[in-house]
Amino acid sequence: MRWLAAILLLLLLGLQYRLWVGDGGLAEVRALQDEIATQRAEIEQLRARNQTLAAEVRDLQEGLDALEERARSELGMIKEGELFLQIIEKPAGNTPQPASPPAGRGH
Repeated sequence: MRWLAAILLLLLLGLQYRLWVGDGGLAEVRALQDEIATQRAEIEQLRARNQTLAAEVRDLQEGLDALEERARSELGMIKEGELFLQIIEKPAGNTPQPASPPAGRGH
């Protein structure tokens, strides 16, 4: 009877080891679930990006407003009769300092 109890105990310990640590165990299942969650989040981001791009393609195919906006912003194009003004501001940190007067001779 002791041999049977010892064999059953060893069998139980072996099965517990496989359950917690072995191939297909709980640790591996948890890691796979985390990976699935990460991939699902990435897929959702890519779907949102695809929807944005599809909407932009539709706008470019259907109307001239989006095409005109892109030509103005990316290519710097203007309509006939418009005046293009470009304002260039000096960076705040690069303002020239007034020159100090030259050291003169003492009179």
